[in-house]
Amino acid sequence: MAAIVVVHGIGKQYTGPRSLHGGIAPALLDGVQLAGGPQLAPEDVEIAFYGHRFRPPGAPVTKGEPALTARDVTQPLERDLLLAWWSEAARLEPDTVPPPDAGTSKAAVPVSVQRALYALSRSRFMGRAGDRFLLGVLRQVSRYLGEPELRAHVQAEVAAAVAADTRVLVGHSLGSVVAYEALCAHPEWPVSALVTIGSPLGIPNLVFDRLRPPPREGRGAWPGSVADWTNLCDRYDVVALRKQLAPLFADGGRTVNDVAVDNGWQAHAVEHHLTAVETGTAIADGLRDRP
Repeated sequence: MAAIVVVHGIGKQYTGPRSLHGGIAPALLDGVQLAGGPQLAPEDVEIAFYGHRFRPPGAPVTKGEPALTARDVTQPLERDLLLAWWSEAARLEPDTVPPPDAGTSKAAVPVSVQRALYALSRSRFMGRAGDRFLLGVLRQVSRYLGEPELRAHVQAEVAAAVAADTRVLVGHSLGSVVAYEALCAHPEWPVSALVTIGSPLGIPNLVFDRLRPPPREGRGAWPGSVADWTNLCDRYDVVALRKQLAPLFADGGRTVNDVAVDNGWQAHAVEHHLTAVETGTAIADGLRDRP
């Protein structure tokens, strides 16, 4: 197996573990090398792949996954999350992203969603991505948190990837939530370091309060056997709406090391995160006790 396991983010339902590995592993190795870490090979990195769990079954009438539109955002969690991201993008980029006005929360759902999508299209978070990408983000976050059977299947994929020699678990975007919950459920794992990048873990009510195990008195459980947890995000990444996770997760002397990175125009891109020296340092530090 591998010393480093990466849990990918959303939108990977039409790819696979090997094709993802081809982009993620070299980026990760570049970041570790830039940080002066140990010499690694691609086989030291494994992808915990769960994207196929979101792929719709084939049907004779339709092909692939239907394109989502503003009218498909019907779940309160999806709408509230979208509006929270819009507010954060407007706060971070007031010169380019128009803010929600007082009437937004009372507007009809398709109207408020359309306005949010338009506003976010002007943000660094969206970059070159389109509405379909953002709507897909909302739908997969909502399904993972709201469908127990799907959640269990995704968790099983991570458990299958972690082995006796795994020391670092890296989670990107929704994958950071998956990785966190997997570590909480398996304190017996040998993983000593958790690295979360572009993480929505701290979003109140919508994500944080729906975690398993649930937070108690405003504090999330410490993730299993982990000794070191580094959380990295770009300041313009609205998915990582709560940039500082340390106040939310602590266990005695253990706390989250929150680190800012600059990912340029693509604030949420996994490859941009992994090639950063800050991410490479966190992964290299997690490998220091590797046999």
